Amino acid sequence: MRCYWKRSLMTLGSLSLFFLLLLFVSLGLRTEEDSFATEESRRWAREVAMRQIYSERNGENFRELWNSSLPINISYSHLVGFPNHKKKYLTVGLSSVKRKRGNYLLETLKSIFEQSSNEELKEMVVVVHLADFDQAWNSKVVKDISRKFSHHVLSGHLIVIHAPQEHYPPLQGLKRNFNDAPDRVQFRSKQNVDYAFLLNFCANLSRYYLMLEDDILCSKSFFTAIKKVLTSREGSYWVTLEFSKLGYIGKLYQSSDLPRLAQFLLMFYQEMPCDWLLVHFRVLLTQKDVIRFKPSLFQHNGFYSSFLGTANRLKDDDFEEDSIDLPDNPPATIYTNISTFENYNPSKAYSNVGEYFWGKSPSVGDYFTIVFVKPVELTRLRIQSGTEERQSDMLQAGEVELGEDPARIKETVECSSYVKLGRFENGQFESKDIDKKIHSAVSCIKIVVTESQKEWLIIRSTSIWTKQSKA
Repeated sequence: MRCYWKRSLMTLGSLSLFFLLLLFVSLGLRTEEDSFATEESRRWAREVAMRQIYSERNGENFRELWNSSLPINISYSHLVGFPNHKKKYLTVGLSSVKRKRGNYLLETLKSIFEQSSNEELKEMVVVVHLADFDQAWNSKVVKDISRKFSHHVLSGHLIVIHAPQEHYPPLQGLKRNFNDAPDRVQFRSKQNVDYAFLLNFCANLSRYYLMLEDDILCSKSFFTAIKKVLTSREGSYWVTLEFSKLGYIGKLYQSSDLPRLAQFLLMFYQEMPCDWLLVHFRVLLTQKDVIRFKPSLFQHNGFYSSFLGTANRLKDDDFEEDSIDLPDNPPATIYTNISTFENYNPSKAYSNVGEYFWGKSPSVGDYFTIVFVKPVELTRLRIQSGTEERQSDMLQAGEVELGEDPARIKETVECSSYVKLGRFENGQFESKDIDKKIHSAVSCIKIVVTESQKEWLIIRSTSIWTKQSKA
């Protein structure tokens, strides 16, 4: 028996009421003057409201209330391909509708497949939701996809689906939040449902889910770059990892979260745009800060918007087409005796999310030690201190040592033996071909301050490449 979206909402009635209260607070009472507000001011107001209404307690309530969320039972039309019985590592999902001007779906699929190796494709599946109600257009696109990507369809790398219109909630007479025009409200509300149905379909296909738009370009080996990031963050809590700063592009989720995210988009499909709802979802699941990686792995490529065909020249200036040289940064714990300033904690120097460690005036003998969960064979190491804005807060004198045989000493972990790898120069350190100099696995990387300094210390990034990743 079918379980339509309305029935799904009824089963979560108390949760719906809880979120409606929150959303009413965040939306507030608006006047006609709001129609003259700029997009930037509305976004600013939304961010202020979010900081006020979200708390750790609300996030915990959200998780408890939604632990039992059920998938939505929808009779999907399988237009091209079928799911594999074996779960993949990554599902790449995108939704597409007919545009008044331009169509970039085929170019996007071409970029996904051309920028992925055969080995990478074995671990991923691409799912396209043709979400337009124009069946003639859907049929034409299906023919084009089947003709151009037949190999990937036969190999199980590509699936095309359609959710019938009968499953959609009402798309007329919707709330005009933010004083948006009725046609814009209808477009963005339907888009929320399009994505909800796509997420619902993909929930059991893989371990992770990557959200893309249908008008993007991919960097080379984006799959491997994402897998490196996930490996380095093993054991850490996250809801959303971002590999682009634009819209719905490059947002990564754990597939176990997809059913509740789909329900969330359905509950509030007419309240606000999808990218705003995605932010609410992340914060309500207690990931307060954005975790975005650089360089960006995806670039907006379309010139005309899917809404009314208006010009859309958005570009991600952090995009790099060849990001294969991203560091591995294996799972590790960081220890330091340098006094940390506020929340600029040591772990922020061990990622490429644009954050850093900031410590107060280090003294000779102070240390900053990275202890790996498992010993690794290093091939390359790069450590950067200071920033463009605070160039004086660099490490003025220091050495890098590599250690073996870690052991716990009180509240820290220390290796029993070290060898010197090199010295910092102008606040920077880099060493290549380490595996040719050090012929054993390494458990610790230790930065040692060799001269006291009055200036504070920023360690901006620690980038580590390992022999295993190149195998």
